[in-house]
Amino acid sequence: MKLKTFKKGVHPEEYKFLSEHKTLERLPIPEEVFIPVHQHIGAPCRPLVEKGQTVKTGEIIGQSTGFVSSPIHATISGTVKTIDNFPHPLGINGLMIHITGDGKDEWIKSFDETSNWENLLTDEIVDLVQKAGIVGLGGAAFPTHVKLSPSKEKKIDTFVLNGCECEPYLTADHRMMVEQSEEVALGTRILMKALNVSRGVIGVENNKPDAIAAMEKATSAFNNIEVIPLKVKYPQGAEKMLIKAVINRNVPTGGLPLDVGVVVNNVGTAIAVAEAVTKNKPLIERVVSITGDGIKEPKNVIARIGTPFQNLIDFCGGLTDNTVKIIMGGPMMGITQHTLNVPVIKATSGILCLTDLSVIKHKEYPCIQCGTCIGACPMNLLPTRLARFAQVENWQMAEDLGILNCVECGSCAFVCPSQIPLVQRIRIGKLRINEMKRKAKLATV
Repeated sequence: MKLKTFKKGVHPEEYKFLSEHKTLERLPIPEEVFIPVHQHIGAPCRPLVEKGQTVKTGEIIGQSTGFVSSPIHATISGTVKTIDNFPHPLGINGLMIHITGDGKDEWIKSFDETSNWENLLTDEIVDLVQKAGIVGLGGAAFPTHVKLSPSKEKKIDTFVLNGCECEPYLTADHRMMVEQSEEVALGTRILMKALNVSRGVIGVENNKPDAIAAMEKATSAFNNIEVIPLKVKYPQGAEKMLIKAVINRNVPTGGLPLDVGVVVNNVGTAIAVAEAVTKNKPLIERVVSITGDGIKEPKNVIARIGTPFQNLIDFCGGLTDNTVKIIMGGPMMGITQHTLNVPVIKATSGILCLTDLSVIKHKEYPCIQCGTCIGACPMNLLPTRLARFAQVENWQMAEDLGILNCVECGSCAFVCPSQIPLVQRIRIGKLRINEMKRKAKLATV
């Protein structure tokens, strides 16, 4: 049978072999954590603790300041050393709550199993998800409770679980589906109940046959959940591409999955939801792939949020002598790091370590008008024109040509024979246009 997929896209080298068979390992509890108040899409949190205060694991230390926001929790027990600006993996100095551990890992309360989650009301599930601080763990970090609260005019009929993990190198979702398939299935069922939908679809690329088999087994008792193997292609994990691949619906330009009756969540998010609803456990840890040819022993690690990258690197044997680049995330959409003294955040899906052999420095050449980027763009945009308009600061033309519809997947830059940094220029253009829109909106208030 022909495998499902979406139109266009690219096929970068996968490099999954480095860590796809490495079972999950739990990182030792760190001696200190640095927990950013802003690690998700939306408004940052307001600190609820003070310097010198004693905290326990799971305690809320930062409260949401808006609906599109998510609380943060202490990920170790100990003392708040300071609340100050520290290096953030997004490339900025951000406000963080610095906690030094007491070595006890004492939780705020016990988390008893809840066997009757099916009797919970939708609002009760959404409330538990919100209080647990759950966001999208695939990288976007959009607050999950917002996705579970669509407006009444949006009729949701399908829930899609994203098991693609199409970024090269990354294998965290793969290992979770293999080793924690029952939890993934449980989270899927809970999310379906929260949305009041009877149809669930799990999309997994067919380079993960063991994950497909595990998820089929875990969902075999539920006729309303279907596991769909997909052709390997990047960026199939992007929501709009995934929806097109698994159920053949086209999200309109400028629209959201809600506009076609769909909500999409990630594998890690499903597990976090299952733990929040059945155990009342907040999001204090996540799975991180530490991989690449620049790390001595690639691994998939369960790490507490706020743990310095250096701890994870040391746990994997350290860097090789010729490592020259560290990226949070994958090579297509990840963010290059200038220090290892940055913390794991909710959006840290991977730490990619590359050597001088794998990082090839290219010289940029003028555009040759080949159209290769147009053929690769899954959003049917004109990347070279968008990048050029952004470069000359012609914001109106850039917006008219749909720059805000770019998903920043990097496919255009990947195929460009002139090595033009298309996605970087488009990203800057989007930031500037959105900034101007915000200022214009405030000026009218």
